[in-house]
Amino acid sequence: MKFRRLILIGLGSTVTVLGLSVLTSPMPSFEFVRSASFSSEATLLDRNGVVIECLRLDRKRRMLEWVPLDALSPRLQQAVIAAEDKRFYWHPGIDPLGAISAIADNLHRTRARGASTITMQLANLLAYPDDPRGDRGWLSKLRQVRDALALELRWSKREILEAYLNRVPFRGELIGVDAASRGLLAKGPGGLDTAEAAVLASLVRAPGASRTAIAKRACATLKAMAEDRDSSLLCEQSAFLATALPQRPYLMPGVDDAPHLGRRLLQKPGERLQVAVDASLQRFARETLRTHLAELANQNVEDGAVVVLDNTSGEVLAYIGSSGDLSGAAEVDGVAALRQPGSTLKPFLYGAAIDQGWLNASSVLDDSPLALTTPSGLYIPQDYDRNFRGAVSVRTALGSSLNVPAVRTLTLVGVDRFLNTLRDLGMSSLNQEAEHYGFGLALGGAETTLLQLTNAYRTLANGGQWRPTRFLLDKSVPSTSPAGARQILSPQASFIIADILADPAARTLTFGLSSPLSTHTWAAVKTGTSKAMRDNWAVGFTDRYTVGVWVGNFSGAPMWDVSGVTGAAPVWRDIVEYLHRSHPSQAPIPPQGVTRLSVAYRPAIEAPREEWVIGTNHPPEPAVIRVAGALPTLIAPPDSAVIAPDPDIPQQRQALLLQSNGIGNTCMLLDGKPAARCGISKALVPLPLPGKHSLMLIDGHEKELDMHQFEVRALNTPKHSPAQSREGLQ
Repeated sequence: MKFRRLILIGLGSTVTVLGLSVLTSPMPSFEFVRSASFSSEATLLDRNGVVIECLRLDRKRRMLEWVPLDALSPRLQQAVIAAEDKRFYWHPGIDPLGAISAIADNLHRTRARGASTITMQLANLLAYPDDPRGDRGWLSKLRQVRDALALELRWSKREILEAYLNRVPFRGELIGVDAASRGLLAKGPGGLDTAEAAVLASLVRAPGASRTAIAKRACATLKAMAEDRDSSLLCEQSAFLATALPQRPYLMPGVDDAPHLGRRLLQKPGERLQVAVDASLQRFARETLRTHLAELANQNVEDGAVVVLDNTSGEVLAYIGSSGDLSGAAEVDGVAALRQPGSTLKPFLYGAAIDQGWLNASSVLDDSPLALTTPSGLYIPQDYDRNFRGAVSVRTALGSSLNVPAVRTLTLVGVDRFLNTLRDLGMSSLNQEAEHYGFGLALGGAETTLLQLTNAYRTLANGGQWRPTRFLLDKSVPSTSPAGARQILSPQASFIIADILADPAARTLTFGLSSPLSTHTWAAVKTGTSKAMRDNWAVGFTDRYTVGVWVGNFSGAPMWDVSGVTGAAPVWRDIVEYLHRSHPSQAPIPPQGVTRLSVAYRPAIEAPREEWVIGTNHPPEPAVIRVAGALPTLIAPPDSAVIAPDPDIPQQRQALLLQSNGIGNTCMLLDGKPAARCGISKALVPLPLPGKHSLMLIDGHEKELDMHQFEVRALNTPKHSPAQSREGLQ
């Protein structure tokens, strides 16, 4: 009696302690578990909530978004219950009958069979989220029983089953039925049939089992589901599915419309960011880029990038980092890559010159041969087609992208000042000193990104006010927020530059009247091509959007016969037309401080026209701009140059370039003797002997027009012994 009483007291105490433990168990709520269960993927949503990118960031596991129970196949639910816990809806968290059955079975088995219910398994998954097997000791089993009872007390059966199916591990890295269904059967969990459901349910108990074992277990599950019905046909189907399970999970393509933006913004698994990108525009821009690049495949072009900005808010509406599978380096982000911008920097140079009062749109610049002495040698810029037009207006020089007038303008503005202007426009990549860039900065001899450059053009669209770009969609921030805004160019200079870039007549010298730069709506645009045709750009804006396009090769290989109007410009034009397919762009309203002035040139280098100028106090009668004839001058060698022969080339084989600007019937005299026939503007002559020399330019009457003096240094040949020479060759 005493022993029986002790047993009853022990059982009562155990029940009491277990009951108190259940009531005080720190089990989380269903809502907390669901909200805290994050995917191994991170997701980008467009401005309308459309998924545009899914990026896997957790490499240890593959778990997708939480799937509600009603969205899961009913057959899958039945199969899991039949395989794991057939009395799930009847027990309070622990199954006494299942435990007794397991004990009886284990008396005749060499390998123990467990009796964990679905609720107990879920409790273990919640207690050990990083280790699905958890602690296998008996104390852990007691905690599992306690937590299972607590779950049943606080959660509904549907909530327990939903959480279990979303958290249970399957084969390999796959967690949850969504990842398992897509990774093993290549279909969503809502459309699984009976045989497919049985195969997945059979993987829960032993994810690493062989295909034969899975087939047998699936058949047993099907028989338990079918009860008194014949399941032989379903067993055959499940056996076939089991033998066809992949060694590695199938690829889960998901949505991949903005891979580079996703890698730029997404930081942690389960993250969901809503960005300002418009999904339809993103897809159109991507396909447009790919279509035009495919047309250029025979010209050694395979890469490209596109960015579209909202002028007012700075929101990034499209972000295409590469051409995808057309590229040999599709992972490279062309929007963020540093490339040489070519002539696309010229609008900011002329804008700075107009603001400083050096020039206006009707000012005359000289497009003739130019040579500038720099610390690294002689800098001789040339136009794209290697022709010179003589006197041209600023409007023509910028619109037709003439190089020599731009370099002459940079000599007025100053390299330091222009470099600071570009930095103020957001081109933070220009981090070298002015001497590093030199006069080549006027022609894009630097590196910037497509995003930086496009936002700089947005500055012109906004009257010279620079504002930062925005990736995230934040409706709490006003679209006209001035945060971070700074005035770089005046509204007047920005308006004049925009008017030139939108003028088809200003482009005719280089691009003709009909080109991909011409659109059906108002748009200002500039192209650019870097040295050796490695980069090709088209950047421009309308009243609402700024569009930037880069075309080239991430490898740095040059393109073959691709210019601004054949490379990036067609892509730019198609995107602009798409953006304004319903609402045409309007030309900007002239700001205060600019007025129209009639101008005429004498001689008539260009047709008379009405021109925008800064200021209001201008005479009503047409202004006559008299163009002085350019004077004949020498170019090379520059005055006071010191020429050092190359010690590796015999002096008798070295030559010297003599060059004039080719104006008039002139003759070049080297040390008083004719260096070439009169009328010849460029000649190569043997390198003069060491010492001081003079080069004179005379006219037909032997009148001196220009003179340069220069010095040739002696050729210093190092002296080595035969032994030293042989050692050097080794």
